[in-house]
Amino acid sequence: MSRERPRRARTFAAMTVVGIALLLLALAPRPEGTALELPGSEAAASARATAATQAPTGHDTATPHQSHEGHAPATPSRPETFTGTEHVVGRGERLERISDALEVAEAGDRIRVRGGHYREGPLTIDRSIELIGEGWPVLDGEGEHSILTVTANDVRIQGFILRDSGFSHIRDHAAITVEESRGCRIEHNRLENNFFGIYLARAHDCLVRHNDIRSSATREATSGNGIHLWDVDRVQVEDNHITGHRDGIYLEFAQGAVIRSNRSEGNLRYGLHFMFSNESFYVNNVFARNGAGVAVMYSRDVIMSRNQFLDNWGTSAYGLLVKDVQDSLIEENLFRGNTVAIHSEGSDRLTFRLNRLERNGWAVKILANSQDNYFTANNFIDNTFDVITNSRQNPNTFDANYWSQYRGYDLEGDGTGDLAHRPVRLFSFIVETKPVALILLRSFFVDILEVAERVLPILTPETLTDENPLMIEVPGGEPWA
Repeated sequence: MSRERPRRARTFAAMTVVGIALLLLALAPRPEGTALELPGSEAAASARATAATQAPTGHDTATPHQSHEGHAPATPSRPETFTGTEHVVGRGERLERISDALEVAEAGDRIRVRGGHYREGPLTIDRSIELIGEGWPVLDGEGEHSILTVTANDVRIQGFILRDSGFSHIRDHAAITVEESRGCRIEHNRLENNFFGIYLARAHDCLVRHNDIRSSATREATSGNGIHLWDVDRVQVEDNHITGHRDGIYLEFAQGAVIRSNRSEGNLRYGLHFMFSNESFYVNNVFARNGAGVAVMYSRDVIMSRNQFLDNWGTSAYGLLVKDVQDSLIEENLFRGNTVAIHSEGSDRLTFRLNRLERNGWAVKILANSQDNYFTANNFIDNTFDVITNSRQNPNTFDANYWSQYRGYDLEGDGTGDLAHRPVRLFSFIVETKPVALILLRSFFVDILEVAERVLPILTPETLTDENPLMIEVPGGEPWA
């Protein structure tokens, strides 16, 4: 009898604490729905990708550890070796205006523009030429119009400062616009204070590389994107720096795109906005201090590897949002200092592996309509909350991850904890419905709640566990460096 009394007392105490938690939840205001409201995405909110039901063609994620090397498409075509006529533009030259050179140049020619300030109105390149700047000539839109428009194949633009394109609510004025062209190369330019920076529409096999794109936008409604791709195939965007625009890089209806080694930071909305774009690949990019991080939506067969998602912090900010994405891979990325590192909504058959999620508010928010996703060999380190979901059912798998909050032991010495880890905390459910409760985060009361929930789980998902938690961090250094 003497042993039974303490046991009954502990059980009664645990049930009392859980009852208090249930009372707090009952008093909390009910959310109107679980759908995530995205700033500036009204057109996308009701859309669904018709290709989402098709079988993936780029890789098969049935085996979570399958290699995805060599997914990038072939290098875009480029103009043939220069054999044409060179026309020189500049003060004191036979041709002093770029427009004059564009009139006399033939396909295959090169126009070399000397340093200076050129205010010539909208310029159109309708022949396959090279337009090369020397000494950083300035092409000035004077705040009224687009600056350069390309309508021919195999055009190369290099070495210019393009400044002050016009602004319009009905026209997408840009520093450089490429329309229905193939094989363009836009590289080593500086774009300053433009509405849109580089705008490609129905373009194919183009390369956008080594451009510095800066603006000073203050409102989403009156700003455009740094690099905007619409209805494109096999476009490569590499080694660009984009800041101060609405979205740093925007893709819609892109097929086989490669987004590599760019730095997109300090943009009003997204560092990268990726919609209806299948079989694409982005790697080694930095997305830092943007309004809401990166959004990948309504796409399939996407590879997201070795990127850095840094300090995307705010009431609706996250490192990476995946919404209605299927059959894709997220691996070897760094998520640090984001409000939410990864938010998954309506996304299926994604593999998350070898990622480092460190010092975020929420490491993973995964809604119940995301199914058959696989998390393995990830490092969860010093996050306020590691995992949160909106259901007691768990249709996803967490296996062999490292959790800094794990308090188990490894008596067998095989590097795997002997007890399963439950990453969803009871307190995270309370905070979801009543955010002001965060002031109790480090309190003794919350510690008691968590212990009680572990003893008698009532609210947290019983099936959301990592049966093989790792005792040490997944090795490999920093693959994104």
